[in-house]
Amino acid sequence: MSISERLAELGITLPKAMAPVANYVPVSITGNLVTVSGQLPAISGKVAVTGKLGADVSLEEGQHAARLCLINVLAQLEAALPGGLDSVSKVVRLGGFISCVPDFTQHAVVMNGASDLTVAVFGEAGRHARSTIGVPCLPLDAAVEVEGLFYIG
Repeated sequence: MSISERLAELGITLPKAMAPVANYVPVSITGNLVTVSGQLPAISGKVAVTGKLGADVSLEEGQHAARLCLINVLAQLEAALPGGLDSVSKVVRLGGFISCVPDFTQHAVVMNGASDLTVAVFGEAGRHARSTIGVPCLPLDAAVEVEGLFYIG
């Protein structure tokens, strides 16, 4: 089953890849490694989940935000790779940044919104290493940001 077929089965339509909001490239390809810059939980170019976990954003909203971020990571890959998402052989690593209050400790649970979707889309090739950290704020007041490293070939 192709990745586009899996996405359709999951009811996911990839959005247009967002343009960078500052001086960086959204995707960098070096040999067989592809790095996708941090993506925000945006829908139609606007951040859909803002605020801080542990204050005005619930755990479920945080997981939804992480899932939206991953969908935007996938959109960047689809746009950048000549063979689209079917070029991805392995999800190597995801990095998650969770905007939260100082005593929030459920970062990993929030990031599972992205990790679970990665495995649903890529199967065993979607199992990855991961770092998830809490931060005091993110660009555009986003609740979550997700970046990724992928192997192609």
